[in-house]
Amino acid sequence: MDASRTRGPRRLVSVATPVCALLLVAGCSGTDRAAGGAREGDTAQAAAPRAANDLQADYERVIKDVLPSVVQIQAGDSLGSGIVYDGKGHVVTNAHVVGDGKSFRVTTASSEGAEAAKLVSSYPEQDLAVIKLDRVPDGLKAARFGDSSKVAVGQIVLAMGSPLGLSSSVTQGIVSATGRTVTEGRGGGGTGATIANMVQTSAAINPGNSGGALVNLDGQVVGIPTLAATDPGLGDSAAPGIGFAIPASMVRTVADQIVADGRVTDSGRAALGITARTVVDDGYRPAGVAVVEVSDGGAADDAGLRPGDVIVKVGNTGIADITSLAEALASMSPGDRTKVAYTRDGDERTAEVTLGEQ
Repeated sequence: MDASRTRGPRRLVSVATPVCALLLVAGCSGTDRAAGGAREGDTAQAAAPRAANDLQADYERVIKDVLPSVVQIQAGDSLGSGIVYDGKGHVVTNAHVVGDGKSFRVTTASSEGAEAAKLVSSYPEQDLAVIKLDRVPDGLKAARFGDSSKVAVGQIVLAMGSPLGLSSSVTQGIVSATGRTVTEGRGGGGTGATIANMVQTSAAINPGNSGGALVNLDGQVVGIPTLAATDPGLGDSAAPGIGFAIPASMVRTVADQIVADGRVTDSGRAALGITARTVVDDGYRPAGVAVVEVSDGGAADDAGLRPGDVIVKVGNTGIADITSLAEALASMSPGDRTKVAYTRDGDERTAEVTLGEQ
């Protein structure tokens, strides 16, 4: 796995969860000692170091400050999380949490029961959505969003949400890496989005955490937990300590446009302006991306590409399938110029392309 994209056998899955009941069974022991009783002569537990006490106080302060801004969202038979975006009742979450739904039940920290909410707009290409409460409860508190460009590897972060339907849950970890480009699977309600500049974290990200908050110790949201890695070597169970969050900067960019205009008007995502499919070689291995349709006046059309061409490289990145093409474009911006290598009727060709916007 390099610094810009996810490789290897692990897969990425969205982390919304079906509504379910969770039974917690506590074991016990018949001995007094196992039950917590102390015997005479036991060594007294050493006092926690002052630094540990200070860190615990930081955790408690941040949780008290931010957790009231994290909500639980029920969308049909699924549960996810969301973040109160402003005092008008807007809540930002993942597109795969809302799915195809238009109305939702939202449980906030300040409401006695679930509040009704409606979809404002969903943007599956970035796996983000905004919903709006029908009624703004008294005491509704908007979260503070931080500067995700200042997130550093090793920084302590807390993940807040409703994993497995357990509302107002908090896990802790560190920022494991930044700048990851990952592609979400379409199974389990995922959108199939390829998302750039994600924050990788060791904080536990479980089903139901989707759309919640990844928070620094200044009480600022630095990302929205969205994806967890699964490992086929572990029977497709979660790969411990590998989760991904959409950076706060992208969340604000998308949410601000949806709140202001009801939709995303400027995605900032580069596009070739084609419909395409993966092609395979004689050994049934992915061997490029075939152009199926070219948008009139789009980047590919202006560069002379046409249906039937097979794209094999964008810039310095080899293209084997649709996912690798999406990842290559995710690292670029509209207006960037790049070379696209492709084959046409068996001949190798190169075109200079000015990228458009998705």
